[in-house]
Amino acid sequence: MTDPTTHLIHHPYQAPAGFDAPLPAVHKASTVFFPNVAAMRTRDWKDKSGYTYGLHGTPTTFTLEERIATLEHGKHCVLLPSGLAAVACASMALLKAGDEVLIPDNAYGPNKALTEGELAGWGITHQYYDPMNVADLAARISERTRLVWLEAAGSITLEFPDLIEQVRLCRARGVTCVLDNTWGAGLAFNPFDLDGQGLGVDVSVHALTKYPSGGGDVLMGSVVTRDADLHRRILNTHMRLGWGVSGGDAETVLRALPSIALRYRAQDQAARRLARWCAAQAQFAQVLHPALPDSPGHAHWQQVCGAADAHGGGAAAGLFSVMVDARYSQAQVDAFCDTLRLFKLGYSWGGPISLVVPYNLAGIRANGWPAQLARGTVVRFSTGLEDVADLQADLAQALDRALPT
Repeated sequence: MTDPTTHLIHHPYQAPAGFDAPLPAVHKASTVFFPNVAAMRTRDWKDKSGYTYGLHGTPTTFTLEERIATLEHGKHCVLLPSGLAAVACASMALLKAGDEVLIPDNAYGPNKALTEGELAGWGITHQYYDPMNVADLAARISERTRLVWLEAAGSITLEFPDLIEQVRLCRARGVTCVLDNTWGAGLAFNPFDLDGQGLGVDVSVHALTKYPSGGGDVLMGSVVTRDADLHRRILNTHMRLGWGVSGGDAETVLRALPSIALRYRAQDQAARRLARWCAAQAQFAQVLHPALPDSPGHAHWQQVCGAADAHGGGAAAGLFSVMVDARYSQAQVDAFCDTLRLFKLGYSWGGPISLVVPYNLAGIRANGWPAQLARGTVVRFSTGLEDVADLQADLAQALDRALPT
């Protein structure tokens, strides 16, 4: 080869093996080279024994999958380009026309939208059950029910269900259960062993966008199982739909994982301190945080998360919500959120910056206003990594200006 262009493309130099560093290398590829035709015909990416195409895995994504599986106490993991993609992959892999799926009424909103849209269009029916009433879930399971979604704690209002009894019921009825474990993050409890005796969910879905990323700058999700057959079904759907994640995004999450427990604990403690302070403010009719004794499902949180904590105190995420008293209008609640300076208006959570979002709860619950919730307007807070005293002062000034007593 004498032409420099060809020589640059087919340059023979290879860096020496044996390089090692704190972070895995970032491998980016669509095309993957094979040494010969025999390898091309026999190599299999499904068990991570080889590489075939960038979409099916690289050393970087395989490494992240193994670490997320470890974080979630599972055995098998697939990565998706967002948390919602992970939700969709699980439902699409485990449901077909004629099946029914049951979803808690306080589930992640886009999961409900997917079910009402695409899944319904494909002939998959659904019901929304009361997450705080195991008997309601039991009454809704039918011979057509193939999948039950679980969420702990619930989206926005953070009720903690009787997760152990929900899973026990699904086991008894022979129905697959999938947990949205984004709140727990693999740290608050073990989704595959909730009672210390091996009772666990079948599948755990996790929005890695939140705590595993930790920076508010990556979209990614995961689906983790212990069951090889379920994993194969999920993996095949993942492949057929062409989902993949970039090497750069995988590297970003890998870099953040070593600090996830420290960040989770710090944001947990900040949320508890602020939630307790909010509980003393006259403008709030109710404060929702699973670790507060008066919050719906507190005993269930203690049962699952307290048992998972070596110190007995239980772990919880950096989220809490308040029910602004019904005497304040939506416009006043919106002004309160606008007046906050450190809490930024924005969706998602788990990043370094504290966030706030007001919600119209009546518009997102299918079965009416939950009996365990006070009347008012829900505002959800996500604590970041700012000084807690500064965050409390921000809440105080916004209350004084926008929601006077």
